[in-house]
Amino acid sequence: MLPLRYASSGSDAPWRYPRPLFKGIHPDFATIVADCGAAIIAAARPRKRIMTLISKRVVLHFPGFEPLDGRAHWSRYARSAKQSAAVWKFSALASEPEYGSDSTSFKVQTSSDGWETSSHIHVFDHNALVEGLRTGSRAAQIRAGFWSAFQVIAYGGVAGYFSHAWRFGLFFVFPFLMMILGFSLSATIAVIPIGMELPGFHLLWSAALALCFFGFVFLPFAERFYTLHLFADWHMAVALARMNKPEFNQWLDRCATAARAALSEPADEYVISSHSMGSSVAAHVIGILLERHAGVFAGKRVIFATLGSAILQCALLRPAQLLRSRVGLIARCDTVEWLDVQCLTDAIHFYKVPVVAVCGHGDARPAKMVFIRVKQMLTVEHYRKIKKDFLRVHRQYVLGPDLRAPFDFTLLTAGPRSGSVFAGSGYNKMPGM
Repeated sequence: MLPLRYASSGSDAPWRYPRPLFKGIHPDFATIVADCGAAIIAAARPRKRIMTLISKRVVLHFPGFEPLDGRAHWSRYARSAKQSAAVWKFSALASEPEYGSDSTSFKVQTSSDGWETSSHIHVFDHNALVEGLRTGSRAAQIRAGFWSAFQVIAYGGVAGYFSHAWRFGLFFVFPFLMMILGFSLSATIAVIPIGMELPGFHLLWSAALALCFFGFVFLPFAERFYTLHLFADWHMAVALARMNKPEFNQWLDRCATAARAALSEPADEYVISSHSMGSSVAAHVIGILLERHAGVFAGKRVIFATLGSAILQCALLRPAQLLRSRVGLIARCDTVEWLDVQCLTDAIHFYKVPVVAVCGHGDARPAKMVFIRVKQMLTVEHYRKIKKDFLRVHRQYVLGPDLRAPFDFTLLTAGPRSGSVFAGSGYNKMPGM
């Protein structure tokens, strides 16, 4: 029905047009059309979505390849949560950790005006595996590292790295070139007597000097760049691709059992987050769950967030058929929303590479790529300090921010909004603000 002012101009009308144009068309017919058009546009305009607040969340977190045990991960999370709370103006309190055989769990309470969220976080760190790979003499670790490098090359990994993400290829090359440089410098010292045409017995002191240089000067310098740690990282990458080490397979099975128990806890949302090498571990664990219990995620809101993912570090190796198969299982699970969080300034991941398709599942639903900027999370001075340290930049995914930014690890795992909000438009403000 038209408003009263648009009623007929008959004698009973409360308001009359003095001069109709023709055949009863009113002079401000355009006004009528404009008002009706505005009403149609207003009705068609999408309404602001009312986002459901998360009151209870369960988080399974798979950290990257770092020499940190469960307590160290808890301590870092608690510090990062305090940073986020200060930036976003809410309170955050992490309970003391509880230690299981294969995971560490703790609860995080976050709250502000109008909302309160409880998150039960389970950290599946692989520090025991890291320590196992770092045992033995330095010579044994170096030998194992170069053997892993040879396997990565032979299995087509290096060709895949440079084909899909050349910066990751350089990351592979870096520690081995560093060690070759150390060998070259030490060898140069050892042959000094030959260059000076000294008698052969002088090689005794030059060889001893070369060994001292390598062990007491070069290796400590190389460890500033985590060289031997990266050797162990590549050892683990080959193990997760081949799945031929009983201790790795048994550990993954135990993690899957613990993960299923954690997922049985009632919650509004389940977040499975992983960082770097931890993404390959997470893919194996989730894949095991889906293989054994196809309906494990039925009726649940599940977010699988891979942060700076290095799944392809392992999956591009030819023997990694099982890992690639499990990636496909996750991609085809309708109840899992896969967010692949990436950053241009992070060299240690596969930027803009569609991980699901590269693993051979082009017909499956791809992981949604979400791009973040470390520069937005830190102050100018802080970013300038870390931007040349590629390992430090790579860790920022799971560290606290200096500033409010579209991505915040604490908000993803303990905040009041669903991870779907981050996937859509990023975090911008807290409820009630």
